[in-house]
Amino acid sequence: MSHSADPRPMTSRRSGPLKGEAQVPGDKSISHRALILGALSVGQTRITGLLEGQDVLDTARAMTAFGARIERVGPGDWSVHGVGVGGFCEPDTVIDCGNSGTGVRLIMGAMATTAITATFSGDASLSRRPMARVTDPLERFGARITAREGGRLPITIQGAEDPVPLRYSTPVASAQIKSAILLAGLNAPGQTVVIEAEQTRDHSERMLAGFGAQITAETTDEGHVITLTGRPELRAQPVAVPRDPSSAAFPVAAALIVPGSEIRVPGVSRNPTRDGLYETLLDMGADIAFRNPREEGGEPVADLIVRHSRLTGVTVPAERASRMIDEFPILSVIAAFAEGATVMNGVAELRVKESDRIDAMARGLEANGVRVEETHDSMTVHGMGRVPGGGTAATHLDHRIAMSFLILGLGAQEPASIDDGGPIATSFPDFLPLMRELGAELG
Repeated sequence: MSHSADPRPMTSRRSGPLKGEAQVPGDKSISHRALILGALSVGQTRITGLLEGQDVLDTARAMTAFGARIERVGPGDWSVHGVGVGGFCEPDTVIDCGNSGTGVRLIMGAMATTAITATFSGDASLSRRPMARVTDPLERFGARITAREGGRLPITIQGAEDPVPLRYSTPVASAQIKSAILLAGLNAPGQTVVIEAEQTRDHSERMLAGFGAQITAETTDEGHVITLTGRPELRAQPVAVPRDPSSAAFPVAAALIVPGSEIRVPGVSRNPTRDGLYETLLDMGADIAFRNPREEGGEPVADLIVRHSRLTGVTVPAERASRMIDEFPILSVIAAFAEGATVMNGVAELRVKESDRIDAMARGLEANGVRVEETHDSMTVHGMGRVPGGGTAATHLDHRIAMSFLILGLGAQEPASIDDGGPIATSFPDFLPLMRELGAELG
């Protein structure tokens, strides 16, 4: 998706009770990994429930450029004929990853230990994001990397001819760093080890094991230690992608703040490394029930029943941040409708996402009459129960900022607007029709 297109201003307004079922899209994190591991496997991987947002489609095109054969069989139903570990061919063109930080970082890891050269680019937002946190460890495998000043895109990687395994302690809690190193480690001899001070989302570990990699994880005095044995033959597998808890957060938030609402959100991932938002909402007094717990595609899932709730502000501990890093924007909107202050700690990573999400949310909330305090690593929203609304938020090409403020307008006293809803398609292409089907007034 090109973000050079004309901006699409949007407005949402106070809605009646939201009712019905919200069929949110497949998990974005798992969709990226399914395509990449399918491309690195031998045989045909069939993926169902794939998120068909622009970020994931960009990853599918990248895997095709590296030699995999990828076919869309039907809605959310994709086939990947892989080339095996170390089998990537050199792409003929620049790999454009659009707006996806997950996509570009994981793909760079997947090719960095194969003796080919590739150049990566992205849109204006992605080109501002730091990549050295990934390229630095990839160079330790033996890759040669050229980047723009500050380690930013565009980046050219000459993959290692004779890769060496790596033992690496991640400097920040980031599943993207961990996953890039593990993917690079697939084509390195011996054991690659990643040490995390605190565990991040474990989709890569689960899926690598499912595809046949020898991988272990344990908690030691050093931290959370993941060990991968290199040079496996990954076996093609069927992958059923569960529904994305980060996308589910938007209709869930709407139901919580719009009086009289009750909705059902089926098949949402309950991965324990992704459940920080729902733990926080329960602490705030949210009426959320988790029904029919089960496992799909190696991931725990459940159906959510969500009702309008009277919420109270809470303090979110820093150690919970890695389990809900993508959900802080929508949590800050929910917090505005709670009674009292909600303090979010350990959120410095939000400043290097698609935008500086702390600043973007603070300015947008203030424009809608909500008082916010921020530090480099924290954000405090002073909830007032009733949110005035009436403001316009700048989205900075950030899909989560855009959706968060459209949700705010559904419960605010006056309509809330955003300057550009175009980026929503990167992760949740059916956001507008899904919300309208529930009864939301937005567009």
